[in-house]
Amino acid sequence: MSTTPATVENPASNAATPERISALASLLRNRIRGSIQEISDINLQARVLSINAQIEAGRAGEAGRAFSVVAEEMVSFSDRTQRAAQKLEEQSEAVVMELAEVSHRLATEVRGTRLADLALTNIDLIDRNLYERSCDCRWWATDAAVVAALAQPTPTNLSFASQRLGVILKAYTVYFDIVIADANGVLVANGRPDTYPVVGTDCSQAPWFQSAIATRSGDEFGFQTVHVSPLVKDRRALVYSCRVCRGGDANGELLGVLGVVFNWDGLAQRIMHETPIEESKRSVTRTCIVDDAGNVLADSRDRILEERIELPDRSALFATKKSSQVITTSGRTLLVAHAQSPGFETYRTGWHSLIVEELTAQTDA
Repeated sequence: MSTTPATVENPASNAATPERISALASLLRNRIRGSIQEISDINLQARVLSINAQIEAGRAGEAGRAFSVVAEEMVSFSDRTQRAAQKLEEQSEAVVMELAEVSHRLATEVRGTRLADLALTNIDLIDRNLYERSCDCRWWATDAAVVAALAQPTPTNLSFASQRLGVILKAYTVYFDIVIADANGVLVANGRPDTYPVVGTDCSQAPWFQSAIATRSGDEFGFQTVHVSPLVKDRRALVYSCRVCRGGDANGELLGVLGVVFNWDGLAQRIMHETPIEESKRSVTRTCIVDDAGNVLADSRDRILEERIELPDRSALFATKKSSQVITTSGRTLLVAHAQSPGFETYRTGWHSLIVEELTAQTDA
């Protein structure tokens, strides 16, 4: 009867992976143990037979003396075979255990490399997309309708600017809204006034407004990181902003600020949830984007802005461009893959992409 399992004979199971090596090491250990047990059973039967032979030889007297010698040799041969089997078991067990350990370590390293690559892909997609947002706000800040609305804020000019921004928003569906603030930070127009009635709102203390005012020219941009924005009914957003200058000249007199309110979840959460993690691993894997302090900005577990990722020696991990490591924290063993923001063209978020996979029993993190 064949003792070859179907998994060995099945070509589909013969992929050259660390997991396959580990499975073969386990299979080899079981087969060696089975063979040694079979040898032990045969030795036991041989001993029983030799004892019976000795008994019968004794009964036969002088005629059975030679047969008794053979029976004794059978016992000696059985002892030697048993010792050899025990030695084989001890030596093979050590080798197989080492092979299993090496394959496990290799599997973790290969897995870590793959997750680090996925983490880099995630933050690279975000950097590339947000680079376009920084370009959009600088471009639209020079739009004639926007400049006119701030240079001469008549009802006609403001209405036309709002309509113009509305047309832009129909083409650029990644934005919640586009707003125009005067030099004092008061909103005078927006592209979706019916959906977001924010005209008259004082934004002078908002980071997006202040950072734009602090720039040296319209060639630079301001920014407000992930936040719950009152501009769009408390939805999570990023805001990119730019000085609006007289005549659309980047170095002209400051008239106000244009801000583009970006739908953050529409980009980041989609990337987090669509990261190609195997279904069997999803329940123990968390994909997220964090800032330097570890604050969660995007998250496959939807805990955005609700917590901070705490990892041993986080600063050292964040200092690496791309890496993975196994850490133990709070009684759990985690495989942590990390990638820095690589930047795109002249833009870089400076954030970090993490994929954290639990290697021990799952407890909700």
